[in-house]
Amino acid sequence: MMNTLMKSLGAVILLIGVGMLAFAAFTGIRSNTILAIGLATIIIGFLAHIYLNKKFE
Repeated sequence: MMNTLMKSLGAVILLIGVGMLAFAAFTGIRSNTILAIGLATIIIGFLAHIYLNKKFE
């Protein structure tokens, strides 16, 4: 059970980043801070997904 949750954590972080960018796009917010945080969250989620899948497999 815990291995499944840990393997999914990277994908969840990635989806949070995508949600942030989608929120900024649909509300018309064009702040570079929100866009940079969304991009950083996507990159961290992608790297966490790779690392956690290798560690818990």
